[in-house]
Amino acid sequence: MVVPIILGVSILTFWVLDLIPGNAAQQLLGPEATPEQIRALELELGLDRPAVLRYLDWLGGAVTGDLGTSMVNSQSVTALIAERMAVTAELVALAFLVSLGLAVPVALLAAYRPGRLFDRVSMVVSITGLSVANYVLALLLVLVFAVELTLFPAIGFVPLSDGVAGNLHSLALPATAIAFPLFCFYTRFLRGDLVDQLQGEDYITTARAKGIGPWQVLLRHAFRNSAFGLITVVGLNLGTLLGGTVIVEQIFALPGMGQLMLQAINTRDATVVQGCVVVFAVVAVLANLAADLLYAVLDPRIRYGSR
Repeated sequence: MVVPIILGVSILTFWVLDLIPGNAAQQLLGPEATPEQIRALELELGLDRPAVLRYLDWLGGAVTGDLGTSMVNSQSVTALIAERMAVTAELVALAFLVSLGLAVPVALLAAYRPGRLFDRVSMVVSITGLSVANYVLALLLVLVFAVELTLFPAIGFVPLSDGVAGNLHSLALPATAIAFPLFCFYTRFLRGDLVDQLQGEDYITTARAKGIGPWQVLLRHAFRNSAFGLITVVGLNLGTLLGGTVIVEQIFALPGMGQLMLQAINTRDATVVQGCVVVFAVVAVLANLAADLLYAVLDPRIRYGSR
């Protein structure tokens, strides 16, 4: 299913971009341009050709790794994405590790004694985090930690080659803005699933009857089964994680793919937008494929394709 999904995403993206009124030629020349000037630039950029032919030309190059040429600066889209991908990959990886690394222990502690103080506090925090969009949270983080407390920079990026400490310091706020809503979602989901396992499954009752301690029951039995649902949710939410970088990178002036894509949208650079969307789609689909494969690794009873 990977190939038809990615193909469908590319077709849908190209079609939507083609439906938007105006084009890159009008955007580049500005409102004062004459129709003759716009027409000449359209011919130069190949925008006069039918959309189907333009898409097939793009698809033929994309199969070989050539995602086309930017309409704004005539640079290779593949090269532009390669330059920005490292920043986005580091931001996404950091946000993913923080959200999942905190969600698992918090959910375990909340499920260990459901209804107690820690469980109620974690529920309030989770609902609060789910109610705030990441771009709103990003602005609040800038106001509090960059403007008022001056603990972290409001904008800018320090490459990893210039120092690990400086790099993490520059990514702390944007990674938190993306990670916190996901942390709240993972915590709420895992805690609920663990409580259901502990209260309604026969194998839990059997384990307790054997004299196994409550923490062993929680970790070795309940959590192992709840991990399957968590893996599914993590795989499905990677698209949300990638989508959050588009606005957050622009807010914090991070030179990543999200900022590149938003700039391309503003300049109507359809080729760059198309390339960014396809790369995001490939990563999201491969993440879901990896989640499916992890099922068989964690549970030997699962064998895809067997009857």
